[in-house]
Amino acid sequence: MKNFFTHKFRKKSPIEIVGIIVFGAIAITGLAILFGFVIMWLWNWLMPDIFGLTTLTYWQAVGLFILFKLLLGGCGGGGRNKSSRKERKECKKDSKSDFSKWKHYDNFWKEEGDEFYKQYVERQAQANPGGSPDLESN
Repeated sequence: MKNFFTHKFRKKSPIEIVGIIVFGAIAITGLAILFGFVIMWLWNWLMPDIFGLTTLTYWQAVGLFILFKLLLGGCGGGGRNKSSRKERKECKKDSKSDFSKWKHYDNFWKEEGDEFYKQYVERQAQANPGGSPDLESN
């Protein structure tokens, strides 16, 4: 991570770096204020009418937002232990975004796919005697 920041800020003057940091702090503060008001507005619009609950102040809405972020895992992964790099690597390795296994898909489908599809259609026809005829038309 150190190399990333060194590379990104290499050609920037110290004034530009301070400007980026100040802009980031202002943006984060603005989004936090906006989220508080949006939650307060939605709560006060819906909850009293639907459930008969009381209205919220701004600070109660911010507290509710923080509570939900903590409970629902918005702060870094839902309470999952992130201490082990090996576990994180395993998670990424088994990820659904890993498409390295798909290189064999076309060959499998050409060689065995049609046969397995026909077997599937036969099983469905046996399970549903009056089933949909559109499965067999493919």
